[in-house]
Amino acid sequence: MTSIQSETGGPDGGDWFDRLPKVELHVHLEGSIPLDALWKLVRKYGGDPETPDLAALERRFTYRDFPHFIECWIWKNGFLREYEDFTLIAEAAARNFARQNIRYVEAFYSPPDFIRHGLKTGRLTEAVRRGLDRVPAVEVALVADLVRDFGPERAAATLAEAADLGELGVIGIGLGGSEQEFPPAPFAGVFREARARGLKTTVHAGEALGAGSVRDAVELLRADRIGHATRAEEDPALVELLAERRIPLELCPLSNCCTGVIPTLDRHPARRYFERGLPVTVNTDDPAMFGNSLAGEYRALVSELGFSREDVRRLVLNAVDSCWLADREKHELTEALRGDPAWSEHD
Repeated sequence: MTSIQSETGGPDGGDWFDRLPKVELHVHLEGSIPLDALWKLVRKYGGDPETPDLAALERRFTYRDFPHFIECWIWKNGFLREYEDFTLIAEAAARNFARQNIRYVEAFYSPPDFIRHGLKTGRLTEAVRRGLDRVPAVEVALVADLVRDFGPERAAATLAEAADLGELGVIGIGLGGSEQEFPPAPFAGVFREARARGLKTTVHAGEALGAGSVRDAVELLRADRIGHATRAEEDPALVELLAERRIPLELCPLSNCCTGVIPTLDRHPARRYFERGLPVTVNTDDPAMFGNSLAGEYRALVSELGFSREDVRRLVLNAVDSCWLADREKHELTEALRGDPAWSEHD
């Protein structure tokens, strides 16, 4: 599938969608590296014969299907080899969040992917936090992705390493990676331990597998939120369960189109979930790899799926309601967003 590049307006375009205050709950730090920053890393480590210039680098981020996207993800992560690389990408990603007027972010990062380079979770997290702290305009909390591809034993080890990093902003764990090969059920014990350690939990489910994967994430892993959940509607009883338990969904519509999970945006379930009253949030997933922005996501929902501006406001507030801030901080963020003058603008 072709990636979505440079949607109308863009992060710096200055239309109503760009000016809105925003909250992002499903975005991967390693998928948010601006291309110029990633190009610095490619050159730092001797380049790649198939990627001779920045234009070629951009062309790499076009995907045949979801497994091909995972291949590109692994290739890209091969250029993150030293702790200082994570400070670089964290600062660059945070500056891009701030340019989009994103006020609060809960960002995934994937320590298990970098064991091959000898990097330890604690020091890697410190390096990420150094970069994030250089951009005070946006608050970024961290969610450690256990990366299902490495199995439950490695996931348990990553959890043990990340659980005591609250002072660095680690507030939860996630389970990303190759869902089509590694379903949720074997990770139930790891998620039980995460809850015992006071961490919040989210699971990528219903992206590359069907509704059964979402059900396992809800019933076996007891996830606080579900990432994607694109195929949950294949099981109407599951949709009822999601509604009954008020489990927030971290939807990523343009990502799903780029990876071929959904063939075209007009077939995405976002509108149906929203009308059903599910706690829907909208997110970018891997914006540097898909060429999208949070403003672009909202813009596409209005132009392609019939969302109104008031619906967009509800989606933004849903993200605050669904985030893992403490109650007082959540209330303060809600009031700040509600009072933003952008909501009363008329283009």
